[in-house]
Amino acid sequence: MPITMSESYQKYVKTLDKELAKLYAISNNARSLGFDPSLESECVIAKDIADLVEGLIGPKGVANSIRKLNPTFQREEIAFKISEEIISGKFGKLEPEPAAEQAIRTALAIFTEGLTAAPIQGIAQVKIKTNLDQSKYLAIYFAGPIRSAGGTDQALTLVVGDFVRRLLGLDKYKPTPDEIGRFLEELRLYERAVGRFQYHIPDEQLKKALTLIPVEVTGTESDQVEVASYRNLPRIETNHVRGGALRVINDGIVGRAPKVLTIIEKLGFQGWDWLKDFRIKTETKS
Repeated sequence: MPITMSESYQKYVKTLDKELAKLYAISNNARSLGFDPSLESECVIAKDIADLVEGLIGPKGVANSIRKLNPTFQREEIAFKISEEIISGKFGKLEPEPAAEQAIRTALAIFTEGLTAAPIQGIAQVKIKTNLDQSKYLAIYFAGPIRSAGGTDQALTLVVGDFVRRLLGLDKYKPTPDEIGRFLEELRLYERAVGRFQYHIPDEQLKKALTLIPVEVTGTESDQVEVASYRNLPRIETNHVRGGALRVINDGIVGRAPKVLTIIEKLGFQGWDWLKDFRIKTETKS
């Protein structure tokens, strides 16, 4: 969206751009001498959020799409529309699994305005896995740096994941009782041995969320603390606590349920009405 500036301010901004270009030219000239590992300056100039998103996580060409949508839509709407364009192949045809990963990472980068490491380091990978009834579902692997995204954006990542799995024709994640028990054991173990979360969520609310979330929330190990009871489960690759996944559930989708539900309702997205059960009960921080 064009920004109206006074003539003096326009001159000031042009001077900044001109001087920055001179500094980059000096830097690239020095790098071209071959004394450094790279022959060019690594930092790329980003003029707006669209540039930040494309430079951070891609895909190439997404900046122009973001700019076209920006005057008309809110940030959350843009994230969903861009994820749909990625799945449809607008920026290049991808297989379902890498397409899902790119769409979710890019959406998270839009949520966080390209300012945190969460889209790169907070999501370890996205996989298409198999339920016990042989149907396919989407799994998002979170890592510790997802914390930099904040609870609301963490939660919205799951909603985008649900949107993406529908576009790909995937089924919902169908957790086993052991997988739900593992998550609860792991979360309480984390609270005792590693650190507290922002909210203290009762087991019954966690069980309900874990049963109804349509994508698997899993992740990489974050601390050298192992569960004792629910070990060696087929679909969970580690016995160590998965801090990123725990935080997304506890402080994200359940802890921020009221705000997340408000956004979902504005988007007109269906299937998350069960978040209403958490409107009041999670308002108390631990």
